[in-house]
Amino acid sequence: MNALLALVRAEIKLHFSNRRAVLMSIVAPILIAAFFGSLFGGTSKPAGIAVGVVDLDHSPLSERVVAALQAESTLKTTVTDEASALAQVRAGTLRAVAILPAGLGQQAPGAMFGRGDKPEIALHYDPSQSSALAIVRGLLAQTLMQEVSRATFSANSPVLADLKQQVERAEGLDPERRADLARLFDSIAAVQRREAAAPQAAGSAPQPGGLSLPYTTREVEAVQSTANAAPVAYNSYAHSFAGMGVQFILMAGIDMGVGLLLMRRLGLWKRLRAAPLSRAQLLGSRILASTLISLIVFAVVYAVAIAAFGVRVLGSAAGLVLVLVCFALLTACFGLLVAALGRTPEATRGLAILATLLMVMLGGAWVPAFIFPDWLQTLSFAVPTRWAVDALDAMTWRGLPFSAALLPSAVMLGFSAAFAGVALWRFRWEE
Repeated sequence: MNALLALVRAEIKLHFSNRRAVLMSIVAPILIAAFFGSLFGGTSKPAGIAVGVVDLDHSPLSERVVAALQAESTLKTTVTDEASALAQVRAGTLRAVAILPAGLGQQAPGAMFGRGDKPEIALHYDPSQSSALAIVRGLLAQTLMQEVSRATFSANSPVLADLKQQVERAEGLDPERRADLARLFDSIAAVQRREAAAPQAAGSAPQPGGLSLPYTTREVEAVQSTANAAPVAYNSYAHSFAGMGVQFILMAGIDMGVGLLLMRRLGLWKRLRAAPLSRAQLLGSRILASTLISLIVFAVVYAVAIAAFGVRVLGSAAGLVLVLVCFALLTACFGLLVAALGRTPEATRGLAILATLLMVMLGGAWVPAFIFPDWLQTLSFAVPTRWAVDALDAMTWRGLPFSAALLPSAVMLGFSAAFAGVALWRFRWEE
């Protein structure tokens, strides 16, 4: 029994003597739990929903609707033209865009009473962020009903008088129904006259009214079309494979770095240093080999995604290859940095995994970055994984051109150069 207790004490003492391993076992769960807790039910304020509005009507009603949407704190409303708005939704900059049609101001008041056709508002939305569609749809209905009701029922409004004349002139209308509608319009006119005599108190909200929604909506997924102009359905596997591919390729980079530390421990590094090889050849071969391995693994991952899960490269194939090459190089340089900064394989692996998990979380590989608070969305652009995931999405299901791959690739190459520079500076050439 004493021998068993002695072995247990020795094992516990050995574990806690490795400060980095202890730090990893405590810090990692705290950081991950804090991250998800802040997103789901925490005190962080979520980012406003970025939407666009296109006003093709330019009537007083549509202008008030646009102003009300811009004042809504839940939204970040951008007023733009139709082509730009649709391009921004496809690129993921905007989550949705509402296109207010010409004739909205003229048709909506009558449509609320069942007179005339209802104007159609087109809602184009990002299918990867479809959870925002219900919010946008609800706020749009609330705003339009409020503004149409205000235009219809406010004092001195000519809308009801016009509607009453239409009812009186309508042929084939049941006399009893005609009389009921006429009494309705007369009652509302009386209310209007009282409002004009006693104006509403300042700051009080208008009272909405009406019989039905004065418009219809046409909801359209903002996805890329094929060569025959047929739209392609959104495939959620595209983002999943991008995120998980990024995560596990980074893990492969960690294996490369830890492998260098194991070579140093086993004396293999000393033998390589004795060979007629330059420092550039020694480290260059590791970077090149790790880059090629990561590239091959990523290619196999996407081949399976395409063959078994219907993922399609709707954007530039050359752009996708460029992004994969740049991220594979980034992974190799990250592995070299791990080897340069690490002391022992055991402690280094734990800290490197922690750093990888943080980069993956902030990069939107686990949870889409659009649900982050504003400050965290901005911070996420400081990690290379955000650029990699966004670029892979752009080249696959978003269907963006080659130019969309240039900036993310340049950023990843910049991170690669920084990682390699620090690694060469801190790399211990001697045993």
